This record gives sequence, C-alpha cells and structure tokens, in this order.
Amino acid sequence: MLTLYRTTLAMCCLASLLPLGALAADAETPEAAAEATAPATRPPLLERSQEDAQALERRLPKAEQQTLQAGAEPFLALWKPANDSDPQGAVIIVPGAGENADWPDAVGPLRRKFPDFGWHSLSVSLPDLLADAPQARVEATPAAAPEPAAGESAPVKDTPADANANVAQATAADAEVAQGTDAEQASEQNDQADAERIFARLDAAVAYAQQHNARSIVLIGHGSGAYWAARYLSEKQPPQVQKLVMIAAQTPARVEHDLLSLTPTLKVPTADLYFATRTVDRHAAMQRLQASKRQKDSHYKQLSLIAMPANKAGEQEQLFRRVRGWMSPQQ
Repeated sequence: MLTLYRTTLAMCCLASLLPLGALAADAETPEAAAEATAPATRPPLLERSQEDAQALERRLPKAEQQTLQAGAEPFLALWKPANDSDPQGAVIIVPGAGENADWPDAVGPLRRKFPDFGWHSLSVSLPDLLADAPQARVEATPAAAPEPAAGESAPVKDTPADANANVAQATAADAEVAQGTDAEQASEQNDQADAERIFARLDAAVAYAQQHNARSIVLIGHGSGAYWAARYLSEKQPPQVQKLVMIAAQTPARVEHDLLSLTPTLKVPTADLYFATRTVDRHAAMQRLQASKRQKDSHYKQLSLIAMPANKAGEQEQLFRRVRGWMSPQQ
C-alpha cells in the first residue's frame, strides 16, 4: 500500500511539471526570444502644426472646421461662408511660420471679418518645413598616414615637421567642400519637398473655394505665408486666383528663391502691405517696389500700415480696411 501511494505521488508531481517544461521550451524558441528582446515601438511624434490643428479642433466650432486632402495628406482648414445671398468671392488666408489657421495677428481677424462683407473665408494650415528641421552633422574622418613600402623604413629626418599637418589640412579642406556640397543639395531637396507639400494644400484650398461658386478668389498671405502664396502664384500660375495680398511679407530661411526675386514674376494684381514704422520691413518693401518698377505693365502696389502695439484691435481694423479697400475700390 505504501509503495502504491509513493508511485501515485510521483506521477502527480511529474504531471504538474510537464506544463512548466512546455512553457520553458516555448520561451527558448527564437521567435519568443526576439519578442522578449524587441524594443517597444513608439508612435511617431506629431508635427508642431498638427498639434496646433488639434488644439483648434478642440476650441473652435465644428461647423467651421474642414478637413481637406492634399494628395495622401489630410489637413485642417477653417471655413466661414459669406453672410450674403450673392457672395463676391472667397479669400484664402495663408498663415506664416509658427502661426496657425486662427492666428490672432491678421489671420484670425481677417477670416472672421470678411464674411460680413460678402466674402467666403478659408484659412489653411501649413506643414512644418523640412528646411527648418535640425540637420545631422557629418564628421570628417582624418586621412590615415601612408604606410611605407615593403623594405622601406618610415622617414624620420628628411620629412618636414609640418608635412603631416599640411596633408591633414588639405584633406580637411576637401572634406569641408564635399560636406558643403552635400548640405547644399540636401537644402535644395528639402526646399522642393516643402514647396510641393504646400502647393498641394493651396491646390486643395482653391478647389474647395471653387466648389462654393466663388466668382473671384484672392490669396492672402501673412509673414512667410505671403512668400509661399507668391511663390505658388509665380510657379503654378493657377487661373482661378485673380489677386494676391501680402501682409508683412517675409522670406523663410534656406529657400531657393527669395521674395525679392519672386515679386517681379507675379502676373496678378498684387497688394504688398508693410508696416512703415518698422525699419527692416520698410527697407525690404522699398527693394520690392524698386524691383516691380523695372517690369513693364506691373500690377504691383504697396500700402503702408502703422503699427499700434498699445491698440491691437485698432491695428487689425486698420489692416482689414486697407485690404478690403484695395480688393473692392468701388466701395
């Protein structure tokens, strides 16, 4: 009886250990080991412009929000229909770097004011620029000193003391030239990629405005948004856009063409609004005006503004009146 009890106990212990052995065997398989050692994948970080768009989605009425499609990339635009049975057209507002589609300086006030005067307003959001992303540095590898041939000893007395230094300097100079060429090519590629991405969004905005029977489309750019609006009209020349308004225009860093070279190429009536009280803006505006005068049949006009740091509401009202007055001179 004792022997039978011991045998039964041993069989029970063995049966209880079998699942543990199977688990251990599974854990030792290559697939299980790879899963255990693989690092957890993190979702890609959102662009700053995407975070801004999400903040606007939480804050603004859903009726104003429109998700437009630029190729395979969706983006947020803010739409306000004209409060008029017979709208004059649509204004498409392009914010500058670091701004969103409801930016309190120029962008938001204009998009809210124009519908009360017979214009649809569509304010778009632009992507982060690749040109502004930090670039990886490539360290130049110093060239190794040439090894002596078989049977020869390394020169000791006949080699000048600064010979190796001269070789190192020449090698470093060649490396710097090559690195500079690579950086220039990367900058050009980033600029072209940024332009294609932004142009796709402006194409989508123009198409959306056309869907609402906009008889006239005016492109309004603020800050660096004025640069991209001007470049879009210069390179693509869409027939649907009849006018351009540039407000406190700025040229982004590391772009192929600056605003000064783009201004004379514009084929549509253009209003260039600048703050005369800001020395840098006034000087840049003067250069653009001189460049426009060299062109025959230029439709370029400048309008000066007065900055009002202590009265931002008055400054925005001044801006709106100057823009509207230029767009509708008969009013």
